[in-house]
Amino acid sequence: MPHPRRTVHQPPLRALRRRLRRLPAAVFSAVLAVVSALVLAPAAAAEPATSTGYPAGATATRYSGLAFDACTAPPLTTIQAWNASPYRALGVYISGVNRTCAQPELTAAWVTSVSRLKWRLLPIHKGLQPPCGGRPTDAKISRTAATARTQGTTAARDAIAAAKALGMRPGSAFYNDIENYTQSDTGCRTAVLSYLSAWTKELHRLGYVSGVYMNLNLGAGQLADVFTSASYARPDALWIARYDGADTLKGWTGVPDAKWAVHQRAKQYRGSHDETYGGVTVNIDNDRLDAPVATVAYAYTVTSPGVLNARSGPSDSYPVVRTHASRSTLQVLCQTPGPKVGTTAVWDKLSDGTYVTDHYVSTPSTTGYSSPVPRCVYPYQITASGGLTQRSGPGTSYAAQGKAPNGGLAWVVCQRSGTKVGTTKIWDRLDSGRYVSDHYVASPSGTTYSKPVPRC
Repeated sequence: MPHPRRTVHQPPLRALRRRLRRLPAAVFSAVLAVVSALVLAPAAAAEPATSTGYPAGATATRYSGLAFDACTAPPLTTIQAWNASPYRALGVYISGVNRTCAQPELTAAWVTSVSRLKWRLLPIHKGLQPPCGGRPTDAKISRTAATARTQGTTAARDAIAAAKALGMRPGSAFYNDIENYTQSDTGCRTAVLSYLSAWTKELHRLGYVSGVYMNLNLGAGQLADVFTSASYARPDALWIARYDGADTLKGWTGVPDAKWAVHQRAKQYRGSHDETYGGVTVNIDNDRLDAPVATVAYAYTVTSPGVLNARSGPSDSYPVVRTHASRSTLQVLCQTPGPKVGTTAVWDKLSDGTYVTDHYVSTPSTTGYSSPVPRCVYPYQITASGGLTQRSGPGTSYAAQGKAPNGGLAWVVCQRSGTKVGTTKIWDRLDSGRYVSDHYVASPSGTTYSKPVPRC
């Protein structure tokens, strides 16, 4: 399996030295220093799979099921009434210069309350639109590729700033809303792809998951065409608009099923219409999701009689970082397995990146995982061009258990040492329980463990 991320070909330094010795001594020394730095420097992470630098207080969250989106985030009373609906996720427009509707309800308190009701949120950034598409009044992406990339970087930062103000945490996925555009305009195509590439790279650099929303026939196909292109960074998830009434996440014309295949898809399958639940009517679009969404923290209370130790990892063997007083409030991001304490083997990851045993936290379950808190997971893109074999254990001698496609997400739970592959002995345990070699995963390190992923 070739590895585009970590393989480089460089001229031998000894041969270059022989040639440079013909130069004057001062020039020779200066040039040799520059050449040595270039030759010995590690290769930069290559596109299309760029690494995601999750900070300590990060986790990704995934939702699979029916969802809806509305131009304006509904009041909390509406969400409470809509608990009678089949939906449990909601698209919200968090940012963007071309965001149409006012958002009087969309506050940090609203996000907290809706999340406590067990709803997931799908954050949407409606920023600059294609220079050959969108509404005539929309602010547009530049036709100059370099400027478009700068605009994409700015868009990512704007979405992050808005999300932070709403209480959304690192590891959240944001979806850049790109409306219909002329498919035959090559300059426009380059502008859009350059903009979205920079959007993805900046989100990854700052520890977030990249999503894109596009019309299936008027945008998504062109994004799929550059899925393996070294010219553009590939987003982690694709949300398409196709109003055919079918909520299937496969069989999309122009987007092969092997692309964005591992919990990386969403579909808006019916446009604007009214629906009523709990006596409350809302104008919505219908969506089906199997994709990353926003990450939030959930407030729970310390129940231990004395102080509760918060550790650097999910086990008593990790050092104590800080302590929390009895009855104090904790911000829980996600839950992960660890050594059993009392009645449970569940450990809670807090928003500062530390871990506490769930035995002394007021989560609903005293023995297992507690909804709506998600499991701790860190998605990175798979870089093996022919797909990556998944195994029953951390080594090539373990039984093969299927293959994940190139560009699919490796939903990593923890890492451990195993058979050396390429430059590393690290193997990633996925949330499915299977293992893959980290050599073919776009995690930050090419040789050792990648923080903040815990060790298995």
